[in-house]
Amino acid sequence: MTTRYALQTTAELKNLSQIRDFVEMAAKRLGFEPDLIPNVQLAVDEATTNVMLHGYQGQGGSLEVELERIGGDLVVRLRDEAPPFDPTTVPAPDFTLPLAKRPVGGLGIYLVRRAMDEVIHRVTAAGGNELTLVKHDAADG
Repeated sequence: MTTRYALQTTAELKNLSQIRDFVEMAAKRLGFEPDLIPNVQLAVDEATTNVMLHGYQGQGGSLEVELERIGGDLVVRLRDEAPPFDPTTVPAPDFTLPLAKRPVGGLGIYLVRRAMDEVIHRVTAAGGNELTLVKHDAADG
């Protein structure tokens, strides 16, 4: 039985639906809790959009999406070759500010953190990024 699925694509907005469909297919084949898959899709969508728009500055580049099941966890690894950026260091938005005083943007990383149980960043040996997103299966926890 396959325990790992990987998608190699380019970091372009036109590929977001392909990435979402891949995440759904792989998570289902790995036997992950169907009710939790939309959270994983949201987190991957937000993280890959950030890579596309901010990491690669809209110029495209390589992007790998890998999913595997480790015990009761669904583990997603996003790899890119954009300049290193650790989203785990970004502070949470200040929701106490009036809406008119809040900066535009900045909610994507917050949504990733809320949708997933763990978010881990590392710089790859090649100098790119690997973002690991972990979601615990409620049936196993």
